[in-house]
Amino acid sequence: MNRHTLRHAAWGLSTLLLGACGGGPEALPPGSSPEVLPVGFTFLPQPEDNPLTQEGVELGRWLFHAPRLSGNGQVSCATCHVQEHGFSDGVARSTAGVTQHPLSRHTPALVNLAWMEGLFWDGGAKNLESLSLAPLTQADEMGQADLEGMMAGLSADPDVVRRFEAAFGPGEPTLGKLLRGLAQYARTLVSARSRYDRWRRGEPGAFLTEQESRGLALVRQRCKPCHDSELFTDNAFHNNGLDERFGQGEDVSRGRGRVTLRDEDAGRYKTPTLRNVAVTAPYMHDGRFATLEAVLLHYRGGMVRSATLDGAFLREGQAPGVTLDDAEAEAVLAFLHALTDEAFLSDPSLGPPDAP
Repeated sequence: MNRHTLRHAAWGLSTLLLGACGGGPEALPPGSSPEVLPVGFTFLPQPEDNPLTQEGVELGRWLFHAPRLSGNGQVSCATCHVQEHGFSDGVARSTAGVTQHPLSRHTPALVNLAWMEGLFWDGGAKNLESLSLAPLTQADEMGQADLEGMMAGLSADPDVVRRFEAAFGPGEPTLGKLLRGLAQYARTLVSARSRYDRWRRGEPGAFLTEQESRGLALVRQRCKPCHDSELFTDNAFHNNGLDERFGQGEDVSRGRGRVTLRDEDAGRYKTPTLRNVAVTAPYMHDGRFATLEAVLLHYRGGMVRSATLDGAFLREGQAPGVTLDDAEAEAVLAFLHALTDEAFLSDPSLGPPDAP
C-alpha cells in the first residue's frame, strides 16, 4: 500500500484528497506537515487497529452530525459540541439532550484529542474509540437505549451502508465500526493555526504584542505544570480549589475519584487545554465561572482548601492560589485571546457534510 504525504492548505477533509488503492480505503500516514500541528509535534497519533483513512474520517464526520443516532432522532454529537465554541456549547450544563434535563457537567471542548490521555472530566474513557459510547447511550444526552435497533436502522439505509463500506470495506454497519469512524473524525480536530501558532512558526506578519508576550511568559511560569507544553494541558487531573467537600462512591462530584474510587483523587478533574479558551465559556467541570476574568479571580484569591488540593497552589503564609497582580492578570487574559484559532472554528471541512 502506497503512503502519501499529508500536506496543509487548510486542515480538514478538503486536504485529505488521497485516493484508495485496490478495493478498500487507504490509510493516511501517521504524520502530516508540521505546519498544521502544534510546534514540536511531527505526527498525528493513531492506533494500528484504527488508522486514519479519508473515508473513515468522512464517515465519522457524517456520524458526528447525524441526529438519527439519538433516541429521539433529534440530538447529534454536534448539538452540544458546536464548532464556533471550540466544539463546546456555550452553556454551563446543557439541556439540549433527549430528556432536556440539565447535564451533571459542562460540555468539554474537543480540541487536539489525538494527544489527549484520559477523556471526559474524570478520565472515564481511555481512548477515542470508546469515547462516544457514553454520550450516545446516556439518557440525558443522546438517549439511545436500543443500540441494536439503531444499527438495524442504519443497515437498512443503502446510503449509510455505502458510507460504512467505503470506510471499512464490505460488510454491514456495526457499532464497532461506528465508534471507530467517530474516533477517526475526532482525531482530525486539530487546532494549531491561532495567531500564537503562526508567531511560533515564524510566519510572515505573525506577532504577539508586548502585553501578550508577557502573558505567555506568565502562563509558562505561574500556570505550570497544569497548562504547560504546546498543548497547554498536562493531560493530568488536579484539585484546583473549587470545593471543600466531595461526594462518595461514584457520585459525579467526586471527580477523578468517581473512576478510581481512591480518596486521594476526590475533587480532581482533567486539565482542559487553554487553546480556544476565549470561546469555550463557561468554565470548570460544572460551568460555574461565566468569564475568564472570573476564572483568574478564583485562582488569585478564591480557592478553598481541601484534603486533595493540589500542592502547586499552596503558598507559605498565604491563602492558596496563583500570584498575579492586576497588570499580570490583564497580560494573561490578552495572551489567552491569542490562542483563538479562527480557522479551526470556521473550517467548513470540520462542519456538517451533506444532510444527515
